[in-house]
Amino acid sequence: MRKIREVLRLHFAAQLSVRKISASTKISVGGIQKLLTKAKDLSLSWPLPDELDDTLLAKKFYPRADTRVSQRFEVPDWSEVHRELKGKGVTKNLLWQEYTQQYPNRCYSYSQYCDRYMHWLKKQKRSMRQPHKAGEKLFVDYAGQTMPIVCNSTGEVRFAEIFVAVLGASNFTFAEATWSQKLPDWIGSHVRAFEFIGGVTEIVVPDYVPGNIIRVMLPWKRHNFSFKRL
Repeated sequence: MRKIREVLRLHFAAQLSVRKISASTKISVGGIQKLLTKAKDLSLSWPLPDELDDTLLAKKFYPRADTRVSQRFEVPDWSEVHRELKGKGVTKNLLWQEYTQQYPNRCYSYSQYCDRYMHWLKKQKRSMRQPHKAGEKLFVDYAGQTMPIVCNSTGEVRFAEIFVAVLGASNFTFAEATWSQKLPDWIGSHVRAFEFIGGVTEIVVPDYVPGNIIRVMLPWKRHNFSFKRL
């Protein structure tokens, strides 16, 4: 990327920590660590040789990348970026880093990358308006990724499921971790969500439930919730 030289200068000459270099260059800590590891493998130090211009320097770090220097930026395929962002664990920062590695001398900065993506996204007219009445719907689901829980005494790692409930009208959100998605945890999460919200909505809209009908006993009223997968 175009800031390789600056990263090397801050590391070797200024002797800044990785986090301080990250704050200065707006490159992620992981990206800087990869650059410094590669610099060590290449036996690079500071100052760099005079003949090592930005193009040759980028070529050393990314031999398969397009390292041509140009005043024109390489515009990403925003539809492909949008599709990739739907994957689990994929972020704009991760896709931007892959983009800068492919076009180290013709890439947008991260802020420009995000701004242009959002500008493209606003032009996409595929939308569906969903009006919500206050107190009518509670949307519930488990997050796609689990959360690692480490035991302090043994170091054992267990993975917890993340239950999320969101009110349709206000986006008021409740989230908690449970050990499973089994029926007792599923029901318990609903009960605690209702307690957190301070009431019961008219409709509960799940993406997935482990059974067809769940009957919940509340102190003031019996509720029968009929769930169907959408």
